[in-house]
Amino acid sequence: MTASRVLVLNSGSSSVKYQLLDMTDRSRLAAGLVERIGEETSRLVHTPQPGGEAQPREQLGPIADHGAALKAVAAELAADGLGLDSPELAAVGHRVVHGGTRFTQPTVIDDEVLAEIRSLVPLAPLHNPANVTGIEVARALRPDIPQVAVFDTAFHATMPESAARYAIDAETADRYAVRRYGFHGTSHAYVSRATAALLGKAPEDVNVIVLHLGNGASASAVRGGVCVDTSMGLTPLEGLVMGTRSGDLDPAVIFHLARVGGLSIDEIDTLLNKKSGLLGLCGDNDMREILRRAGEGDRAARVAFDTYVHRLKKYIGAYSAVLGRVDAVAFTAGVGENAAAVREAAVDGLAELGLALDLEANAVRSGEPRLISAEYARVAVAVVPTDEELEIAAQAYALVTQ
Repeated sequence: MTASRVLVLNSGSSSVKYQLLDMTDRSRLAAGLVERIGEETSRLVHTPQPGGEAQPREQLGPIADHGAALKAVAAELAADGLGLDSPELAAVGHRVVHGGTRFTQPTVIDDEVLAEIRSLVPLAPLHNPANVTGIEVARALRPDIPQVAVFDTAFHATMPESAARYAIDAETADRYAVRRYGFHGTSHAYVSRATAALLGKAPEDVNVIVLHLGNGASASAVRGGVCVDTSMGLTPLEGLVMGTRSGDLDPAVIFHLARVGGLSIDEIDTLLNKKSGLLGLCGDNDMREILRRAGEGDRAARVAFDTYVHRLKKYIGAYSAVLGRVDAVAFTAGVGENAAAVREAAVDGLAELGLALDLEANAVRSGEPRLISAEYARVAVAVVPTDEELEIAAQAYALVTQ
């Protein structure tokens, strides 16, 4: 029997998301989430065969650490006959947020690779430590099978220097690894290929602007399946207006807040990452609530929505110029897939760029990839549900079976 299953782990600072997939037919065998790890109110929700008739199972109570969390996950999988000791498990695929300049492809993890991922913690202090913990625990549970790291930054490693470089002193930039890396790479890779398939074309024949709009948000310009620019930078703070992150900002704002406002570096960091974006503008970071408030005449919500859309339009226009020819604009992730009002506002007024919506198609709710552009539009507009777990599983499986 050929091993065909891949367990995908996405370890956060106090959470573990997981999916078990069978790569023979790319089906989901199980999925779940462990949250509030280290607290008395820890919670594990496990769903056998997502999308099927089986009901989720919930486990409440303290889960001390990531080791205990993965053991609890293993027990839930075993209860479904899908234990981690199964010979059908081919690999464990790990989402790792930052791969720096070294890791530009999925990579089998050994001690040297793990040390390199640890060395990148200063570039992703909120994410890489948790990713490392998940890797360590999974390696201990199944030291006999490949553990594969799939990096958020990898898809963007193809950017030319002109897009990746910041215009600061080159020696200083190189010494401290300051450049644009980009994030959400697995999503941008998946969606750009899925958009090409929706158009009935090969990825190498399609130029796509991908808009990944969730609580974190990013845009990418993908030429012929290859990323040539992206909105996030050294960290996930740059670019679009997000749920709690500011996105693009004059760097002198930081100096001003420090010198005039007396804020510390840590206070400014917290402000820009956790108290800005939509939350900072109107007190809400849930687009559904913002749209409700704006519809009722709430001025702050309207300003937040308009600011969000204005930044989106700027990136659509900029990446149209970067690509030269645009075949499609694809909306994905929570807001991109579900907020018709955001899609309509982002495309409105861009007819000169070849963009126009079919408003009835845009209003339809569906979990399937679909075109929402007007028939006469020169550029296709698509809604493409992202599937980062499937992308990680596919990359990990391809690596261990090649």
